[in-house]
Amino acid sequence: MKLKAIIRIFSVLLLTVLIIQCSGSKAGVDISKEEKEVFNQNMSDTVTIKNDSLEFEILIMDIGYNTWLNSIARPRGYYTQEFMENRNQIYVINWNQRVLDPFKYDPNLYELQINYYPNIDYGYDVNYELYNYFIYFQRKYNQRLGPFVPRIN
Repeated sequence: MKLKAIIRIFSVLLLTVLIIQCSGSKAGVDISKEEKEVFNQNMSDTVTIKNDSLEFEILIMDIGYNTWLNSIARPRGYYTQEFMENRNQIYVINWNQRVLDPFKYDPNLYELQINYYPNIDYGYDVNYELYNYFIYFQRKYNQRLGPFVPRIN
């Protein structure tokens, strides 16, 4: 194995331990009036995150996400792909753990596992939309999927 791969695996394992040790699931973030309005929308909203060449697709059917992505989230190019990949790995691990524990975590929030693998390059757009969905989700539902405060500023 290459040193970079070993370091990445070690980092993910270390962060997984930190995630497990995080107390509670509350995000504890300030939500702006504009963001609250987006969270309270009633219009149907479906976003497809996909990479055709990898046959990777995630359907997000969460009212308000598309509006939030286009009006509240940081613009494309703000984060590096590597930054989002690292965060997405952590969020996916924690998300999937919650899917598998429906007695502890609301099964209406955590319905399906996400198959996201650190050794696959999903591209910038997939990582951007997935990362921002995790931020949106944590802020809207007052959840914490990792050791980071889900902020947009």
